[in-house]
Amino acid sequence: MQIPLQITIRGTDHSEALETHIRDKVNKLEEFFDHITSCRVVVEVPHKHHHQGRQFNVRIDIGMPGGEIAVNRDHAEDVYVALRDAFDAAKRKIEDYARKIRGDVKKHETRRTDESENMDEGQEDADAGAA
Repeated sequence: MQIPLQITIRGTDHSEALETHIRDKVNKLEEFFDHITSCRVVVEVPHKHHHQGRQFNVRIDIGMPGGEIAVNRDHAEDVYVALRDAFDAAKRKIEDYARKIRGDVKKHETRRTDESENMDEGQEDADAGAA
């Protein structure tokens, strides 16, 4: 399935190599969960004059049935490192979401409160006294 993809690059030169790299990363995400409905990737260089070098921010919004996953990675000096870190985090979130949807995540039983435990103990004492 082809994921609807929107790529926005701000504050730096737009290159085909960068866009191809982003498309490859998005296609890889579909291997982990094939019900992705949309994906928006924003790569930007914020205007901060206090830092030497350029700092890249990457934001990924992934639409899925029942919600959206958002990942934001800031302050990597290399755009490809920023993309790698952001897509790695997105992959982890998608895997967690897929496990939850499949029911692989163990649901914990609700804990009994102290009052209900005390009431049960009182009932056991009453039953023991009756016997």
